[in-house]
Amino acid sequence: MLQTSHHPMLNVAIKAARAAGAIINRASLDLEALRINTKSPNDFVTEVDHAAEGVIIETLLGAYPDHGILAEESGRTHGAKHSEYVWIIDPLDGTTNFIHGFPVYCVSIALAHRGVVQQAVVYDPTRNDLFYATKGRGAFLNDRRLRVSKRTRMSDALIGTGFPFRRGDNFKRYVKMFEEVMQHCAGLRRPGAAALDLCYVAAGYYDAFFETGLQPWDVAAGSLIITEAGGLIGNFTGEADYLHQREVVAGNPKIYGQLVTMLSPYTRVIKEGDAAAPAPAADTVAAEAPAPVAKKRVAVRLKKEDMGGDAPV
Repeated sequence: MLQTSHHPMLNVAIKAARAAGAIINRASLDLEALRINTKSPNDFVTEVDHAAEGVIIETLLGAYPDHGILAEESGRTHGAKHSEYVWIIDPLDGTTNFIHGFPVYCVSIALAHRGVVQQAVVYDPTRNDLFYATKGRGAFLNDRRLRVSKRTRMSDALIGTGFPFRRGDNFKRYVKMFEEVMQHCAGLRRPGAAALDLCYVAAGYYDAFFETGLQPWDVAAGSLIITEAGGLIGNFTGEADYLHQREVVAGNPKIYGQLVTMLSPYTRVIKEGDAAAPAPAADTVAAEAPAPVAKKRVAVRLKKEDMGGDAPV
C-alpha cells in the first residue's frame, strides 16, 4: 500500500518497481522458458530485463512525460533528452542470479533533479522488501527507518563486495584487495546484486561494501539510501566522484574510513593528464562537495550535461 506521506514522485517509483517485480516473479516460476542473450562474456540479458524495464518506463513517463530516462538496457532512447529530471533505472540487478534461480536480485530506480539524486527505490521481489528514500527525509525498509551499523572495529565488520566477471577486468588486482580486506574483517560476502548490497549497508546488515566496475544504474538509488541512513559513500580514496571512476566504497562512518585507508593503494582514479580515453558520459557523476573520510555524508550529483545528451550508454 502506497502511503500518502511519501513524496508523489517516490510513490510513482514504488508503483513502477512493484510492477517490474511482478513480471520478474512470474518469470521466475518457469526459468527454463526464458530467452537469454549474452551482451558480453558472463554478462547476460533476458526478455524479463526488457519487459521489466518497459513497464518501469511506461509507468514513469505516464506520470511524468517530460522527464528523462537513463536505463540499463535502452540507455537514453526514451523520455525527454534535456530534462532537469532524469530517472536512472536498472530493471533487474542480479540477472545472472535470476537465470540460475538464485533468489538475490532486485529492481533499482532513482530520480535525479538537476544532477542530484532526490528519490530512490530498490525492490527485492523475492522477499517483498522495499527499500526507499527521499533526500532529506531518511531511508526506510518497508515502514522501518534504516540506520547504518554502529560497529567501529574492522575485525568485527561484515563486508560486502562484488567480484570482477567481465573480460578485461583486473582479476589479479582484485585478488590482492580481497586478500587485504579478508585478513582484517570478520567476513566477506558476495551475493551478486550491488543495489541490494548497498541497501544492506544502509540497513546495518553489512558494515561496509566495495566494488569496481559498477554503472550509474547499479549505484544511484542505493547511494541515496545509504547517505539517508547515515552512511558514507565514495571512491577508493574517499572522494565523491566514484561513479566517474567506477570504484565504490560505502559503509558506516568508522568502517568506511578504515576501508578507504585499506583500499586507497588499489585505486584506479584517473589523474590529471593521465587518461588515455575518457569515461563514457553515462558514468560521469560528481558530488556537491568532496567527501572527507568518515566525516561528511555525501550527496550524489549527476552532471546535467551527462544526463541529457544523446551519447550511447
